[in-house]
Amino acid sequence: MTAPALSPSAYEDTFARDHLPPSDRWPTLEFTTELLHYPQSLNAATELIDVPAKAWPDRAALRTPDGDEWSYSELLTRANQIAQVLTEDLGLVTGNRVLLRSPNNPWAVAAWLGILKAGGIAAVTFAALRARELAPIVEKSQPVIALTDQRHAEDVEALRDTISPDLVVVTIGADGPGDLISLAATKSGEFTNVATAADDVALFCPTSGSTGVPKICTHFHRDILSIDNTFGKSALQLTPDDVVACTAPFAFTFGLGMLVVFPLRAGACAFLVEAAAPAQLADLVAEHGVTVLATAPTAYKQILGAHKVQQLSGLRIGISAGEHIPRQVWQRLYDEIGLKVVDGIGATEMLHIFISATGDAIRPGATGIAVPGYRATILDAGGREVGQGEEGRLAVIGPTGCRYLDDERQENYVVNGWNVTGDTFLRDEDGYFHYQARTDNMIVSSGYNIGGPEVEAAIDTHPDVAESAVVGKPDSARGTIVCAFVVLRSGVLGDAAKATEIQDFVKATLAPYKYPREIRFVESLPRNTSGKLQHYQLRRDLEAELPAESPNPIGSARRCIDPGRPMTVTKHRSHP
Repeated sequence: MTAPALSPSAYEDTFARDHLPPSDRWPTLEFTTELLHYPQSLNAATELIDVPAKAWPDRAALRTPDGDEWSYSELLTRANQIAQVLTEDLGLVTGNRVLLRSPNNPWAVAAWLGILKAGGIAAVTFAALRARELAPIVEKSQPVIALTDQRHAEDVEALRDTISPDLVVVTIGADGPGDLISLAATKSGEFTNVATAADDVALFCPTSGSTGVPKICTHFHRDILSIDNTFGKSALQLTPDDVVACTAPFAFTFGLGMLVVFPLRAGACAFLVEAAAPAQLADLVAEHGVTVLATAPTAYKQILGAHKVQQLSGLRIGISAGEHIPRQVWQRLYDEIGLKVVDGIGATEMLHIFISATGDAIRPGATGIAVPGYRATILDAGGREVGQGEEGRLAVIGPTGCRYLDDERQENYVVNGWNVTGDTFLRDEDGYFHYQARTDNMIVSSGYNIGGPEVEAAIDTHPDVAESAVVGKPDSARGTIVCAFVVLRSGVLGDAAKATEIQDFVKATLAPYKYPREIRFVESLPRNTSGKLQHYQLRRDLEAELPAESPNPIGSARRCIDPGRPMTVTKHRSHP
């Protein structure tokens, strides 16, 4: 297939378009509803803040647990001030990339909007990432400016000093005249948004990367509005009276949609929480009148376990994404407080959720049907569509799609025009899609995507480790945990102290949520005749440990341990 011709760009810096995949490797794009028809010139920030600020200037746009509240007019002013800082003080040229590194707070929202207003490309990263994880993102996206929360500036400054000497690093929230907040205070708050093309790149969204090397997903200005004009309008249907909370960070596109795109377009209020354990989150939901909560199934499970579910009784809608919500968790929430949780599957490559169901259309245990504006199917290993009831690879087409930045892995994700997500599903006779398993090396734990090879690479740098293999292990609390099989150097004792040492080593190397919660010291790792590591054998071992009556989160059929591969295992697991 051939990608549609791009319209004239408003960008002076052509880096993003220069590194889009060739047109014959694009997925099919479809704009099948009236809401998905856009003008040639479109800056998403105009629709997200300028338009609602005119309609609801005094209505609360952002709120935090400590009582900080910004109205729509205040958010507009600060976003404009940041756009002025970027263009007047920091020399931003349209099309330049701006790295944004911050927890979920009002200044992060204003900075993201300011970047788009100024014609920059926002590259948002998890605040928890270490320098090692940020390095490939910086190398690939080549940002010219980094806006970073002052609590997370050290790693960005280290990268500037080592691999990106021209990177301009500006803190958010530090004392001093050079801080973004101080610089913004000197500006008028009046700014004319750059007249970007609807298909100018607005976002660089790094994936977690099942190979350990992140892919950079590129999304246009129109894509940002498309996720609202599909899932937002059909499933959420937010109103100005809604207060929306989401535990996902902005760098996770699920969080970006739930806390920025959807509420701002509706004139609703986003309730921004930087960090909260599930039980604490439940209390905040009740205390602050949250009406819409979006989080991972793990959080719902832990809220139930902490006997805090009544704190969610004021919710109008609950959203679950990041991993499949177990049917028993869904049913308990419905039985105890009448909450019909909306399940959904999305992808960074697609920007947000594309399969879901709401209200009476929900069927517990099924993820749902294609969201209006998208269509989905199941493909076999050869890329052919399979019949109902047959397992295969989930594939989707819609107004958004995979366009990796200068990455050969584009060919793996796009098959005959379909976006192939890496999930195994089946479709029933009524068109509902049912999740079965992941088809790659991604571990989905507590809603976070964790690349197994990336964790392996970190473990292998420990001086006492000869080699390692990382797989996901079913876990009742988190859905899946990172489990590491580790071969130590000769003479090194594999005990609990060594396991804790390796866990702490990984925490210091990668974002802490990626560390292996269970370590198994083994004498060797399974390999095939060509020497390739066989992760599936390790998954089989873990799967065989499941009680016979337990539902199997790994796949659709239980398997036995390979009797031809004896292994001495010493297990060590951290506390939750």
